[in-house]
Amino acid sequence: MVGGGGGGGGGGRGGLLENANPLIYERSGERPVTAGEEDEQVPDSIDAREIFDIRRCWALAGRWGLGVPGRSDVQHAESLFLHLAHLIRSINDPEHPLTLEELNVVEQVRIQVSDPESTVAVAFTPTIPHCSMATLIGLSIKVKLLRSLPQRFKMDVHITPGTHASEHAVNKQLADKERVAAALENTHLLEVVNQCLSARS
Repeated sequence: MVGGGGGGGGGGRGGLLENANPLIYERSGERPVTAGEEDEQVPDSIDAREIFDIRRCWALAGRWGLGVPGRSDVQHAESLFLHLAHLIRSINDPEHPLTLEELNVVEQVRIQVSDPESTVAVAFTPTIPHCSMATLIGLSIKVKLLRSLPQRFKMDVHITPGTHASEHAVNKQLADKERVAAALENTHLLEVVNQCLSARS
């Protein structure tokens, strides 16, 4: 089952830390809203910046048609996610009171999006090569995308090549839809994922 080893190695906030002193990176600034993005007449496709940092879309409620007459239900649903989704950059690390961005686990440059082809690929980098939390981190990213993106998108969440000892096994688990679905039926595991996705106070 995906994430079954998530608590191995004494991980989690209640036990010993696998990586007690991780490097902490500075959060990138909020992306500015451009005039073109505010122009409702200009088509705006989903891109890597929006996957990485969706928060600025709150400023663009009219831009994606929320409450705009004439928009279809599909168009409305596809724009709504931009306003309701939190940021994948702010997903919490399972071990540390830090975000994945602050640990450099996720970066905008490692996100590939094709709006016309409805594909999203996110590569993430565990902080250490033997991190037992890698599957849980990948699952959290995948769940965030599943909850946030329109259903038309195909998602690929994988470990950055060469950064983890078990990257092929973890990637295989994350790509297996049945394993992911079974993992999310595990109440305890789902609770841990939801903690990773919850906003920090």
